[in-house]
Amino acid sequence: MTLLELKGVSKSFGTGSSKIDVLSDINLKVEDGEFLAIVGFSGSGKTTLINLINGLLFPDEGEVLLHGKPVTGPGPDRGVIFQNYSLLPWLSVYSNIKLAVDEVFPKLSKKEREQHIRKYIEMVNLTPAIDKKPLELSGGMRQRVSVARALAMNPEILLMDEPLSALDALTRGTLQEEIIKIWSVDKKTAVLITNDVDEGILMADRIVPLTPGPNATMGPEFKVGFERPRDVTEINQDPVYKRLRNDILEYLMDVGATRRQVSDRKYILPDIQPVMPGRIRFGRKRKEEQVKYF
Repeated sequence: MTLLELKGVSKSFGTGSSKIDVLSDINLKVEDGEFLAIVGFSGSGKTTLINLINGLLFPDEGEVLLHGKPVTGPGPDRGVIFQNYSLLPWLSVYSNIKLAVDEVFPKLSKKEREQHIRKYIEMVNLTPAIDKKPLELSGGMRQRVSVARALAMNPEILLMDEPLSALDALTRGTLQEEIIKIWSVDKKTAVLITNDVDEGILMADRIVPLTPGPNATMGPEFKVGFERPRDVTEINQDPVYKRLRNDILEYLMDVGATRRQVSDRKYILPDIQPVMPGRIRFGRKRKEEQVKYF
């Protein structure tokens, strides 16, 4: 059953000569319980796309539908894991998550709310750091807080905007496994935005490339047929993985090269001439003739 659908979605920023067409004619269906990865180059409009889904932006054309109804703004049915953590620095791990839980579950008793918060903190292995503030945590630990906060809202869809791109390789690999492990418990619908094809293959059921901008649109879908749980070492040795990876990379490189060749966008640079410093004339009568150095 289709949970989320984008129909003919286009989005631009600016007006007149400064107008930039970011996305064009985006058509996408996400099934209930599916883990979808959208891959693309930096600057192709991936974050704009995720913001259209979470209701922070609205399309110029087309519509974003959740359960067949237009998305009219942000809501607790869509939990977002941001790239930059988006934690309040003056609040502890517990309080950052509590802020979201209080908003989504106001009818829970104090005891139920505390149990709920601690459940998700334990789920991401942060119980020893429950009272620490973001500045006392590593980048990986901060992202764990972000994951716990999104999951604690019990959303229908988990939206991830390149959540691991700022982390080192070791921490990134560990969090990839943890997110998948957590997701596999109740298999909520998940949409991952990433520029890492390997990450998409490891985590997703289906990968859809986003072509380079401007006027970026969706490319052909690639099904990921590996059984779960997936072992990185085993997958890397599988010829099916190598073929799938090469197919996605070749498509991205081909469409990227084509876009650069056909682009007719012109950039007009300002006509700037160097200003030579003049001679300063001193005198009582002609102060107005004094020339300032620039």
